[in-house]
Amino acid sequence: MSPESSAAPDAIGSLSGIAIVGTGSALPKRRVTNTDLESVMDTSDEWIAQRTGIRSRHIHDPEAGESTASLATLAGQHALKAAGMAADQLDLIVCGTMTPDMPTPGIANLLTASLGTRTIAAFDLNAACSGFVYAMNTAHALMTTAPYRNALVLGVDCVTRFCEFSTLGRTSAILFGDAGGACVLSATEDPSKGLIAQAMHSDGCGAQHLYIPTDKHMFLNAEDYDERKINRIVMHGSNIFKFAVSTFPKLIGQTLDKANLTPDDVDHYICHQSNARILSTARDRFNIPEDKFYINIDRFGNTVGASIPLILDQETRSGRIKPGDRVMFLAFGAGLTWASSLWRV
Repeated sequence: MSPESSAAPDAIGSLSGIAIVGTGSALPKRRVTNTDLESVMDTSDEWIAQRTGIRSRHIHDPEAGESTASLATLAGQHALKAAGMAADQLDLIVCGTMTPDMPTPGIANLLTASLGTRTIAAFDLNAACSGFVYAMNTAHALMTTAPYRNALVLGVDCVTRFCEFSTLGRTSAILFGDAGGACVLSATEDPSKGLIAQAMHSDGCGAQHLYIPTDKHMFLNAEDYDERKINRIVMHGSNIFKFAVSTFPKLIGQTLDKANLTPDDVDHYICHQSNARILSTARDRFNIPEDKFYINIDRFGNTVGASIPLILDQETRSGRIKPGDRVMFLAFGAGLTWASSLWRV
């Protein structure tokens, strides 16, 4: 790598809009159905499907070399190919993840090597299931205030490493799957492209409802303590459900108000896939047609930060999302966090 190749652009130049120019996604090879789970915990396909809408999910296999970094690399490569862009054209990588493969280095840092970029700005961002939306808003802000013309934004998680696949963890393990998703943002002279409105929130008072204790001192509720739950997801599902059902409609309304738009003005609502009942409640609150409100949780489960870019990639490649459409990304997650990002693509 020559010294010249590591230099960032000197100025924003003619940037007046920011376009989503390519998308990509990646899934582990192993698909696990609800019926498969019946052999390791006290549950059933009917019980899981009725309560969550989930029928199957993909789970990474470390023995096969699958990891957060490997899924991020594949998703990033697919997004770059779709954008017709070489990795050395990137100026910035922002990766939304709560499951890096190790405390350091971060996934974004590893991507500079696996993708073959210049020595560019690259960092991870942890907002749990809201990570990709936070990352999109952050990347946009950096691109409008600093000399970054091309950015790779990712949401990728291998959360199943923190799931207890036994009856002890059945209320949470049935929900999750692993995946990676990415998009390439690029400066454009078209001022109509880019972020229209966004919102980001965090409330640590709800942290005890969903967390992963790393040792016996990290249990946020005394009644949660169980040594078998160390490094496992601890979740109070009813509290999360109430939070999500009340928060989603407010978040949609807040974002529409900021953009001075009505629900009908948005062409696509891409929401974090946590629970089919939560999604249906939000859709019904604003009378959003099913063809504008995508649900794929039945096939992939809750893929944490990857759920939104996974749908974005699928719907973009299918041709359902078209240039000029307004697309609203909506997410909520542990922390508690919740966020929106409304774009004209």
